[in-house]
Amino acid sequence: MAFAPVLHAEWLKIRTLRSLPGALLALFTVTTAFSALAGSDGSSEPDFDPLFTALSGVLPGQIAAISFGALAVSSEYHGGALRLSLASVPQRGRWFAAKMTAIAVPALLVGLLTAVTSFAVGRAGLGSAASGLTTAEQVRAVSGCGIYLMLMALLAAGLTAVLRSGVATLSVLVPFILVVSFVIGDAAGTVADFLPDKAGQTALHQSYDGTLGPWSGLAVTALWTAGALVAGAWSVRRRDA
Repeated sequence: MAFAPVLHAEWLKIRTLRSLPGALLALFTVTTAFSALAGSDGSSEPDFDPLFTALSGVLPGQIAAISFGALAVSSEYHGGALRLSLASVPQRGRWFAAKMTAIAVPALLVGLLTAVTSFAVGRAGLGSAASGLTTAEQVRAVSGCGIYLMLMALLAAGLTAVLRSGVATLSVLVPFILVVSFVIGDAAGTVADFLPDKAGQTALHQSYDGTLGPWSGLAVTALWTAGALVAGAWSVRRRDA
């Protein structure tokens, strides 16, 4: 079967499974709401970063992006859905590529829309505190935010293909982001810069003094994601449906 009809079929699954549009809606709502709150609070701290503050809603919002990727794949392991999918598309690699594309495109589009909206409301709340931001910094942060959210969704999707459980994936990634990166990561020094979430979030900062810059940080996150996708593809190809 050609790739286009396989992709179309996977897109129909994404569109019609109620929890998946709900996850994308939660991504937009939660990220925008928390960015608005952060912007309205403002800050007088010496290390205040107006760019990151305006986009700080991505910290809780990324959980919805992870949930989207995990749910999109875990739905295949319910009720023998994967067996039906592979019966229709025997080329497992083609099916997996179509599934990941169907996840990546809406995650990127909603991620970019979320980034633009969140930055707008966050910057409006900051007022004159954000007046020093350049156009290049704003474009880089907004586009980087959209890419980052897509990568996190794909990271979750690849890991779910390995674990065959959305619950297991969320049990691994959510505590990792909320505990490891914020608690252990701060004490781990330079190593923390290469964690998938910490690395990608470098693109959201106006200034960055660590090992990685905005685009090299996103590249590190992309490598983590690529590793998860390769492992997921191997699992789909080698293990029974």
